[in-house]
Amino acid sequence: MKKYANSALVYAVLAMVGGVFFREFTKFNAFDGATTLAFVHTHYFALGMIMFLLLLVLEKTLHITDRSVGRAVAAYHVGLNATALMLVVRGVPQVLGIELAHGMDAAISGIAGLGHIVLGVSIVLILLGVRRAVARSAE
Repeated sequence: MKKYANSALVYAVLAMVGGVFFREFTKFNAFDGATTLAFVHTHYFALGMIMFLLLLVLEKTLHITDRSVGRAVAAYHVGLNATALMLVVRGVPQVLGIELAHGMDAAISGIAGLGHIVLGVSIVLILLGVRRAVARSAE
């Protein structure tokens, strides 16, 4: 449970840092348009802090964590951070007005896509662990 609480705290701080960076970086560069930097804040709050608070409650009530859920949670961390990092890597050039080469643009999209895939698969595996825990508690 402590790992889930610590993860929620870390992601809350990262969400705030991401939000402040977005606001100040765009303001400093007089940028007034759409940028993926705006999504770092919400990704870390929703997929980071809120998700781990929910996992904390599920662990407390259903004891969901077993070996497979632990591995899925580790993959979830990787997927979330890869996704958020690619939001920053794409957003900074957007704000600075730097045109990315086609290969770089494709690489960023590919890595972000892989991050989202890892997140999606991890969520399914975690939910399967929740279902197993519910079945155990009903016995």
